[in-house]
Amino acid sequence: MAGLTRRFLGPTAGRRRRKKRLVLTLCAVFTAILAATTVALVLPSVPGVDDTAIEPPPETVLPDPKITPFPGSAPSPSSAGLANALAQAVDDPGLGTFTGTVADAQTGQVLWSRNPDAPMTPASTTKVLTAAAAMLSLPAEHRVTTRVVQGSGEGNIVLIAGGDPTLTALPVGTDGFYPGAARIDDLVEQIRRSGTAVSSIAVDTSIYTGDTMAQGWFPADIAAGSITPIEPIMLDGGRSQPLVDESPRSTTPALDAGRALAAGLGVDPAAVTTGTAAEGADQIASVQSAPLRNRLQQMIYRSDNVLAEAIGRELAIEMNTAPSFSGAVASIGQTLYSAGFDMAGMTLQDASGLSVDGRIPARLLDQVLTSAAGAEQPTLRPMLDYLPVAGATGTLSDRYASGDRTGAGWVRAKTGTLSAASALAGYVVDVDGRILTFALMSNDRPPEVSRPALDAVASTLRLCGCQ
Repeated sequence: MAGLTRRFLGPTAGRRRRKKRLVLTLCAVFTAILAATTVALVLPSVPGVDDTAIEPPPETVLPDPKITPFPGSAPSPSSAGLANALAQAVDDPGLGTFTGTVADAQTGQVLWSRNPDAPMTPASTTKVLTAAAAMLSLPAEHRVTTRVVQGSGEGNIVLIAGGDPTLTALPVGTDGFYPGAARIDDLVEQIRRSGTAVSSIAVDTSIYTGDTMAQGWFPADIAAGSITPIEPIMLDGGRSQPLVDESPRSTTPALDAGRALAAGLGVDPAAVTTGTAAEGADQIASVQSAPLRNRLQQMIYRSDNVLAEAIGRELAIEMNTAPSFSGAVASIGQTLYSAGFDMAGMTLQDASGLSVDGRIPARLLDQVLTSAAGAEQPTLRPMLDYLPVAGATGTLSDRYASGDRTGAGWVRAKTGTLSAASALAGYVVDVDGRILTFALMSNDRPPEVSRPALDAVASTLRLCGCQ
């Protein structure tokens, strides 16, 4: 992938961030519902004494949610003021090898940086680039289809995988790990309605090519719940326990889906094998995934590696590139390059960031986020809503939740964590109401050391009026 860096150096990089208009809004919803109950008091009658007056109950206050944009007139920090405020936080030895950049979301001006062009191990902040490329190339309503067709022999059907790892075999009325996902039960019902007699099932995974594990992945991460071999159909992302995020994963996720279909049809699971559908075979049943917008939100919110790899291949198929690790990475790079981003320094091995061999400069991450926040790439703007909220949601729910809560509710960011790398890329509203985008990357330190140090940098941005 070293060639990827050279191939995506473009003359348009750097021209795109001169004029920006702040379009971010934050929704402040304050709900106070006072339940007023009138209590009837029964008092004894006292001659010559007026009835006791009872105050009427207070009026019920109804919720009145409003979306209030931050004013464009809020002052931006000065570069000198920001550098002074950050000096102590960014020199924390807990950050190890540290790079970063901070920009004004409204103007796109970089206000502070440290070695922003240095390629760093990005961990799951890679998903910012995967999401951006998918949003730029695919419709928000794009769905992936799983089909069942007639097989080659009597009683044989073929389950054709379309690239959806979110199917669930849980019963109707129970969400799988991915709400809104397609169901094995729906396929079963359609097959039964068709009157097709089934005695064996082949699972066709030919839509994907290449290795199922990326360079820089470790087999132990399957049992640890981080990943599974990337095949084009899975149940709940290959989880052994469907509703548990970091559940151990299957080593045969596509066959598992075929066996679940067999169980629903009363077919012996031993009669499930791999195979290929004949061209033009009659379709018996089909189901579709949730829209891309939903799957992107789930990918970023939970930092879902399997979903990231599937979306990377979805993009590759759209761009007529090999639906493999290398094809997905090439498609991400080419899409962002075509959109005008400076791709110098990016070298990826996967779409999720689980590989220890991936490299991204902080500059590129922040450029994507600043473009999403400004007027240049409105297609990317929903990504900002997908980002976890510090101290509240997703992979940031347990950060800023105790101790120093300065950034809680104000920092929204994609996290990245590997054994010797941590990163944080997102935006924060400072005390003056100015929105700042940032990409902060730490290498050569364990996450228990580097993450608190990164959180302290983001908290400093929150507190900094820094004029």
